Amino acid sequence: MAKSKELQVVKKKSIGWHIQREWQLYVMLLPAVAYIFIFCYVPMAGIQLAFKDYSYATGLYGGKFVGFKYFIQYFTSTNFWPTLRNTFVTSLVSIALGFPAPIILALVINQLRNSKWKKVVQTTVYIPYFISTVVLVSMLNILLAQSNGVISNALKMIHLVPQNVNLLGSQKYFVWVYAISGVWQSMGWNSIIYIAALSSVDAELYDAAKIDGASRFQTVVHIEFPTLIPTIVILLIMNMGNILNVGFDKIYLMQNSLNLGASQVISTYVYTVGIKSAQFSFATAVGLFTNVINFIFLMGTNTISKRLTGSGLL
Repeated sequence: MAKSKELQVVKKKSIGWHIQREWQLYVMLLPAVAYIFIFCYVPMAGIQLAFKDYSYATGLYGGKFVGFKYFIQYFTSTNFWPTLRNTFVTSLVSIALGFPAPIILALVINQLRNSKWKKVVQTTVYIPYFISTVVLVSMLNILLAQSNGVISNALKMIHLVPQNVNLLGSQKYFVWVYAISGVWQSMGWNSIIYIAALSSVDAELYDAAKIDGASRFQTVVHIEFPTLIPTIVILLIMNMGNILNVGFDKIYLMQNSLNLGASQVISTYVYTVGIKSAQFSFATAVGLFTNVINFIFLMGTNTISKRLTGSGLL
């Protein structure tokens, strides 16, 4: 009874009382709140451009209201289904290959017992993340060159690809090149959060497993992987919430006239048609459409996750 009365007293305290009592914490929080407000909420005023005929003369808040004109323009264009399909395929393949990779890598690194060797492996797999996109695509152009590329020639020698194929100019292999190179670059960096989660495993569980005669594989399956499930669920939901936000810079740099049928995604199409042609209202409309789809996937994945695992973002 005494505890319940104390909780009721705390609940009755005003926001001003909490701010006055913990003002130092709120001051520390203020820069983060200001950053989010300025760079995340203020730009949302530009959403209105999707429903107006924007022009430089009338400014951001001027222009004639045209409703869903630019949405309909995109939905009825010949590029709607190809760009939507390419974006979904590229994103789903990237998630299918790239999401499990850091989990597996984290479990492997966690099994290393020699601390020096463990640090060397971690440093080695982290380095590719710091390579810029321009440098990465340049490396792909060299390593996957049709005539003298080291990787392309190796794949041809073991008959994984046809002898006359141009991996960078093929619509069939574009998505795989994009996804696999992305896995190589980001796998090590993305494994950090899983390694951190594994560090919280109680050492007594490992001792109990050894006493029971569990193998390393059984330890991974019954102790380490269950520990990662909450983290995996949260990161999967966040990945699904960005399913239509395929990286523009890398795809644009890899894009050429030969692979355009597979590399023309929503972001590159918006840049080509909307930004370069100064059709800002059209670009805003397509951007708003992708964000709505991302939000639907985010909420859908979160709902499914809560029903299956009992955990989610909300």
